[in-house]
Amino acid sequence: MHVLNEWTNLACKELGIDPARVDRDKILDLTKEVAHNVARPAAPLTAYLVGLAQGSGTASEDAVERIVALANNWGQATEETLTDS
Repeated sequence: MHVLNEWTNLACKELGIDPARVDRDKILDLTKEVAHNVARPAAPLTAYLVGLAQGSGTASEDAVERIVALANNWGQATEETLTDS
């Protein structure tokens, strides 16, 4: 995890973000669940979307948890959506 710590700190510095505000493990768990349950390319896209929501102030306190739940229920959600007319 040493590389991730360094990368997080350098990326945060470049982006003007306080590294203390970044819950790296939470984001890694988010991307793991999305990659596993939805599709691998959906993982970085989802992290970006959560970041946009957070930056614009539209993300709820439990945004990550809600997206993880959505990913975990992806099969059921798409099955219901695909069968709706």
